[in-house]
Amino acid sequence: MNNYDVIVIGGGLTGSVLSYELAKNNFKVLLLDKDSFLNNATTYSYGGISYWCGTDKLTNQLCEEAINIYRNLGEELSEDIEFRELDLLFTINPSQNINQLLLDYQKFYIKPQFLNIDESISLEPLFNPDVIAGCLRFPQGHVNPLKMILAYQKNFIKLGGKIKKELVISVETNNHKIKGVKTNNYTYSSEQVIICAGAFSRQLLVKLGLNLPIYFSHAQLIKTLPSKIKLRTLVMPCTSKRLDTEKKVTDKKNLSMWQNPNDELQSDVEEAGAIQFLDGSFCLGQISQIITNIDTPIDAKASERRIRKAIAKVLPSLSVLQGTWHTCQVAFSQGMPFQGGKIKQIEGLSIFSGFTSPFVFVPPLARHFAHYLAKNQDSIGFQVLGNDLPFVIK
Repeated sequence: MNNYDVIVIGGGLTGSVLSYELAKNNFKVLLLDKDSFLNNATTYSYGGISYWCGTDKLTNQLCEEAINIYRNLGEELSEDIEFRELDLLFTINPSQNINQLLLDYQKFYIKPQFLNIDESISLEPLFNPDVIAGCLRFPQGHVNPLKMILAYQKNFIKLGGKIKKELVISVETNNHKIKGVKTNNYTYSSEQVIICAGAFSRQLLVKLGLNLPIYFSHAQLIKTLPSKIKLRTLVMPCTSKRLDTEKKVTDKKNLSMWQNPNDELQSDVEEAGAIQFLDGSFCLGQISQIITNIDTPIDAKASERRIRKAIAKVLPSLSVLQGTWHTCQVAFSQGMPFQGGKIKQIEGLSIFSGFTSPFVFVPPLARHFAHYLAKNQDSIGFQVLGNDLPFVIK
């Protein structure tokens, strides 16, 4: 009864999508999630599908596959995930060099369009024209994150998959081979375990004596009640500070801090972003802090004040909306937009986590990964991951 072909740990976007794709490939799958309700980074995300963000052959391919998947996903899942296509506007600060920004963004699969102040206001009337010098415009997809997870999980169950809300205590091994998973309630047997636990993937790997390059930040934002105010676009600041910070804190000379987690603030990035969902509610702002203790307490009141102050400058009418502050841990990888593959030290153990831009990369990559595990045919270039080694593309 407790025997499965594959056990997937983590019920967020990565685990839910991959479980569904594995079930489509006739695996008997158990999906384990620690929360009795959806309380993860996916739930508190913007739901943006950045299908413009590819920078090489592989990521360009995945971007193209992703938008094609989304355009048919509602029909495939027979659920409304609120997919739509809209404009993403990166706001430019007057102190920034517009020509340099345009040059920096030429590396992407789809190139941006520069909009001056008047063009930006025409497209997004809620902007405060006194604090921007224009915008970079990208095509963007968007979904409701919660509805998308629930749609995948519903269809996973239809295919015979099982979901258990239990905390994983340990991944069980014998002679460097996977035996199964032990939770706070039961022990489940399987010869294959896939870790899709986002920021908590690192803790599971460390317990197994593994040190793969998956790290995390503490993200903070505000979710509001529905409003009659209408935001036409997805808004974010035109900055690479968060990505630059992630690169810095995973540099070899800084890796020791991850081996000895503490409450010291390593970095702090504030972004005045906003997205409105179809029910009229908003996600506002984001603060990303690197603190190596995954359980560190965050000052909710101070964080909310900062977010509202930042939003007030760019989108003044949104800063006073009634809402609730939230925090979650967001995984990221060292030098790669994701980690996916079998781990060589333990037979039967795989990783599928650490995604940057997860809504664009997870659906297509999950299809490839499930096919790879089912047929042992590799059309993308998965390689076996070793200790301290990132996902390498052939």
